[in-house]
Amino acid sequence: MRSYAPAVELEVRHLRALCAIADTGSLRKAARQLGMTQPSLTTQLRRIENTIGGRLFSREVTGSRPTPLGRSVLCRARPIVAEMNALVDEVRLEAGQTADARLRIGSTGSRAVVGWLRRLRARYPDADTTIHIDVSANALLQMVAANQLDVAFVHEVEGAPLRVPEGVERRVLVEREPQFVALAETHPAAARPVVPLADLAADQWMVDPSVDGEGPGLRRVLAAAGLNPRVVYGDYLTAADLVASGEVVTPCQPTARSRQGVAVRPLHGDPLTVRLFLASRAVPAVRGGADGSAPDAVVRTGATEPAPDPVSGVPIDPDATASGAPLDVDALFGDLADAYFEIAWASVAYRQWLVRNESPLLRFQEPATRDELDILGLAGPAEVS
Repeated sequence: MRSYAPAVELEVRHLRALCAIADTGSLRKAARQLGMTQPSLTTQLRRIENTIGGRLFSREVTGSRPTPLGRSVLCRARPIVAEMNALVDEVRLEAGQTADARLRIGSTGSRAVVGWLRRLRARYPDADTTIHIDVSANALLQMVAANQLDVAFVHEVEGAPLRVPEGVERRVLVEREPQFVALAETHPAAARPVVPLADLAADQWMVDPSVDGEGPGLRRVLAAAGLNPRVVYGDYLTAADLVASGEVVTPCQPTARSRQGVAVRPLHGDPLTVRLFLASRAVPAVRGGADGSAPDAVVRTGATEPAPDPVSGVPIDPDATASGAPLDVDALFGDLADAYFEIAWASVAYRQWLVRNESPLLRFQEPATRDELDILGLAGPAEVS
């Protein structure tokens, strides 16, 4: 006898769950987006399917895809979810609950988020500023396109481009940032200030499959170096103990904070890199400087006309926050840049890399004094007067 989860009376939250699974293509990613555990979402999906009387998603190697029945249900679910969102916004507006602006920002994991939030709340003290963290950059980009977020700070693994929706533009913070490696302090390579990739050929690498492009990006780099180590999948949030015990090594952000038993080192030649950018809905017209040219940092990926909301089909006002207040994306980007440099400069290993490579991030910092360079081990011989 096969048991089924009991049927439920369908609610809007169930329809939101179905839309999230379809948009992210993964139960795990959808669960994170919805703020619930994957087992809970799986159980909820089974109950929804039991109520409807058929499977709504098929599990494939590439993720969860809607079945024909699922596509039919989603066609009806999306307008209902959009109408409910509109109803809630209108009621809140009439009740005076949105007199102040709302600023909704998203980000993949980054230590710069804390400083960014601090600056945004100082800039917009009367705004209701919220943060949505998701390991999936593609999911965040979809939320920006759907007007569920105003901006999102994401990273794109070199060689594994993100799916940037039409109508979303990018302001590039760092064009090519190196990814460092986290390894046990007892690992022989940890004694080196810079680790050759070949020194890790015999190690077991771990990547988080929820991080878009991480696995393919690492395999591409390893193959290019003629290496074929074992690559396993896990959660970066729980990886520290495995790294400290010497079980695995993992790619990590150069701003990562060292933990007990774990060493963070740059890789020789920077084979693993990412692009960091801020995503927002495209403005209806190109905003230029005094000479009429577009800002260098902006990469346009969609038309200049307002893009329709992929959920409701209603054109989105790209210059407005959820409350209708003007959105100064340039100011948000400037605060992000300041916050990111603050974290980058606080990391000794990354600070050395920034100075050695004359990173554009250094434009946010006063020129280093000779004493500072000496501390970094970057000062040359003293001039003889």
